[in-house]
Amino acid sequence: MKFDLIIIGGGLVGAGLAAALKDCDLKIAVIEPHLTMPPPQDDSWDSRVYAISPGSAAFLRSLGAWPLMDAERIAPVYEMSVFGDDNTARINFSAYEIGVPELAFIIENRQLQSAVWKVLQAANDNIQIFCPAKCAAIRWLESHVEVQLEDGRLLEAALLVGADGVNSWVRQQAGIDVKKHAYHQIGVVANFSTERAHRQIAHQWFRRDGILALLPLPDKRVSMVWSTGEDHAGFLTHLPAEELCRRVEEASSHALEKLQLITPPAGFPLNFVHVEKLTKPRLVLIGDAAHGIHPLAGQGVNLGLRDTRELTAILKAHNHTDCGNSMLLRRYELARKEDILALELVTDGLQKLFNNANPTLARLRNLGLEITDRLPLIKNRLIQHALN
Repeated sequence: MKFDLIIIGGGLVGAGLAAALKDCDLKIAVIEPHLTMPPPQDDSWDSRVYAISPGSAAFLRSLGAWPLMDAERIAPVYEMSVFGDDNTARINFSAYEIGVPELAFIIENRQLQSAVWKVLQAANDNIQIFCPAKCAAIRWLESHVEVQLEDGRLLEAALLVGADGVNSWVRQQAGIDVKKHAYHQIGVVANFSTERAHRQIAHQWFRRDGILALLPLPDKRVSMVWSTGEDHAGFLTHLPAEELCRRVEEASSHALEKLQLITPPAGFPLNFVHVEKLTKPRLVLIGDAAHGIHPLAGQGVNLGLRDTRELTAILKAHNHTDCGNSMLLRRYELARKEDILALELVTDGLQKLFNNANPTLARLRNLGLEITDRLPLIKNRLIQHALN
């Protein structure tokens, strides 16, 4: 079976790329091993959420995915308050101050995945979905790439897109080097109802035991992400519900007063992954296959969607060109490297800075928060990048 483009990985980034190209002349294959489950019909909440930037929201609207999500389950963020670990240093970001409607939208993972897949499944005949399907082998040739599925089917395309996550099998098959290090932290996630209204404000605390964020959900609910050491994470995830609520109340300085657990806590390991090359002949990497950053800035999914947006723009501009052309792939890599490297340096640097018991560093990092809060030009530059 011959295609112009084969996308391995049908998560938000990979499926988003296919959906963005649904009206092009390109013939596209999407290979995904797991069936995407629709949101449940009850009122339960997904404990894994994303902070979607306005730029990513505009992209999802352009796909037609945004109207397919339940608007009553999407929470805009109007302000963000970040606190240092000395209980006094803080920095505030406000959508009103920089003249934008909102800083971000907090949306459940399953809402996003389901909406993008609905767009994909309704696309015209230029997209063929192989799901569930697993890849067995990849063969790179000068004029094309071949992908063999485990069931024996053979697919051929001018370009292969690896969108198969942080432990990318495609990247491994291509022999692309990565630099990794474990943070030895777990991102503990859970949802709570709150006694005090959050007023669409996201809160984040840089603590000695990790980084705690409470992100607004609709009504008086919040989603927690507590990036903390492995032992502490294990302790938190095994606490009775009432005790976990009490611990989070104390860690958040009772900002939202009493909490009540909605979804049980779950954890996922945190790692840094720097990919040496985003492209090789007939191959391009996007999303978590191309980078892995700490979630402290809430920018991982937006970074991946910016990969998708850039690759979409390049392929659409050269719709009748060989989409595996080395010049096009080079253009993509040059366009994305600066953005990726900047976020890698910032998130990795902040994690190391605040995960350090040195008292001198503690004074410097908290002073840095206070100084940045008083310098509008620096604050605006930071927030403008996060809006993309």
